[in-house]
Amino acid sequence: MYYFKKLICLFILLVVFCPADYSFSQTDMVNQEEDYKNLEIFTDVLALIRSSYVEDVDNRELVYGAIRGMLETLDPHSSFLTPEMYEDMQADTHGEFGGLGIEITIKDNTLVVVSPIEDTPAYTAGIKAGDRIVKINGQLTQDLEIMQAVRLMRGPKGEPVTLAIARQGKKELLVFTLIRDLIQLQSVKSRVIEENYGYVRVSQFQERTGRDLQEHLNRLREKNSSTLKGVILDLRNNPGGLLDQAVAVADLFLVDGLIVYTEGRDAEAQLKFSAVQTDTEPGYPMVVLINGGSASAAEIVAGALQDHGRAIILGEQSFGKGSVQTIIPLGDGSGLRLTTARYFTPSGRSIQARGITPDIIASQKFLPPQGETQQMREADLENHFDALPENQVKMKDEDEQNSEDSDDYQLLRALELLKGFEILKGSNRAA
Repeated sequence: MYYFKKLICLFILLVVFCPADYSFSQTDMVNQEEDYKNLEIFTDVLALIRSSYVEDVDNRELVYGAIRGMLETLDPHSSFLTPEMYEDMQADTHGEFGGLGIEITIKDNTLVVVSPIEDTPAYTAGIKAGDRIVKINGQLTQDLEIMQAVRLMRGPKGEPVTLAIARQGKKELLVFTLIRDLIQLQSVKSRVIEENYGYVRVSQFQERTGRDLQEHLNRLREKNSSTLKGVILDLRNNPGGLLDQAVAVADLFLVDGLIVYTEGRDAEAQLKFSAVQTDTEPGYPMVVLINGGSASAAEIVAGALQDHGRAIILGEQSFGKGSVQTIIPLGDGSGLRLTTARYFTPSGRSIQARGITPDIIASQKFLPPQGETQQMREADLENHFDALPENQVKMKDEDEQNSEDSDDYQLLRALELLKGFEILKGSNRAA
């Protein structure tokens, strides 16, 4: 025990007597004394476990466990990454790994599906947003950390993974046996939806998303005699990703002005990102589709285009994740995923636990039966940051369902809007 106390005393001495600043207020001294007492308790417990616990315990595992415990007292997006988890996290941003294709979060100590990723085993099998994953290969998921669950579902291509799912409205657990596949996340897809009208789907924000989107828009123009009368940008069920790629995507459609800014305790967390005129897309009409699965980086893009009046936002209230996580590498190859800032749209809106309110509210035509799965949102998560008080954006229209025959009612509404812009443009010329 003396050994651990000696170590912690040395740490405190290094902090207290750092030559950078010799002046301390009374409050500083009280806080440091309190910190010392808390750290002394920690080292006492560590020493007692090592000397008196019934079995030998690996010291590294004890330290890792203590770090996990600290982070669990914070928000649901901060977590500790073992070296293996840190490596997996890096694979996410590159867009290729062996797994099932599910974006997950934690609510009430239970794994919950935010959204299945398109064209993956989970999506094909019918896993739905809001499903609760009770077991993975027979192992209960209650109290599992999110990255531990990720590692259970990831692995070599071709191996089976069995999920026991609790779905709202279903009395029995649903059992899915999925075969792992190489998840190559193609973050951007596009097609000509009608002559001179383009449709672009961004499923996640990865390292190349901004460049890939620009290439897809160029191809759409080539297919339409270099002219686009309008574009639909689909961000539905997009769980987010890299902040810089959200900025790059928004920048494609904005000539200038603020895209997003962040505020945190650190000076490095006070950031502003603005659009530049280089490579900006023509000013054709745009509709952006969002829903309850649109989160984080997707909300940054939707919020920026909405605040600048560059696009009409159509769909359903978004997820409401308004915080920024920084991945911090540690000396042994592990890392921290730490919430370091809140982000704000150009007009100063925080969407934390609130989400982006569409200009036009439009639910899908074919709604699930009453009692079926409801969409999980940020405000449902334990320890989420509360929404900041602010003025709400006034909704421009309350949509009522109609009887038009379409598999994707929201997409149909978006296309009608774009055609409406063209009709109005023609009538203005005639006048």
